[in-house]
Amino acid sequence: MDLKKILPILFMFLTFNFYAQSDNFKDKKEQIRAMKVAFFTTELDLTPSEAEKFWPIYNTFDDRQFELRHQKMKGYFKRMQGDNLDKLSEKEASALLDQIQDNEEDLYNLRKKFMINIKDVLPATKILKLKKAEEDFNRKLLQQYKDKGSNR
Repeated sequence: MDLKKILPILFMFLTFNFYAQSDNFKDKKEQIRAMKVAFFTTELDLTPSEAEKFWPIYNTFDDRQFELRHQKMKGYFKRMQGDNLDKLSEKEASALLDQIQDNEEDLYNLRKKFMINIKDVLPATKILKLKKAEEDFNRKLLQQYKDKGSNR
């Protein structure tokens, strides 16, 4: 499995960990968003006109992506903790797998729609820079989390 497939999964678990450890989850989320805005602004070198159009589209996409990844997946993972998996019937497990697959398909369709919408705002080169910036940001966030964990 390559890093591009692992990073979103690690980011998802990282965010779950933030959620579990923090009473101020919204504060953490806003901190991450502010870091992301600063990082993307530097990496993408958006013109004022591009930024004005880009950020509302991206923030809507990011909020919906967060909802799909974290709110829905949180429920799935809760059902899989401890010995809950051993208690699931085959029918319940199959239904849970179907829900997870549907959620992953929703995420895929959301990303696809985002790409269609963003093509009206940014040139292809900046969209590729965005993809790279997202991966770099997630990697940077994960590294900060690792560094923070090793300092405990």
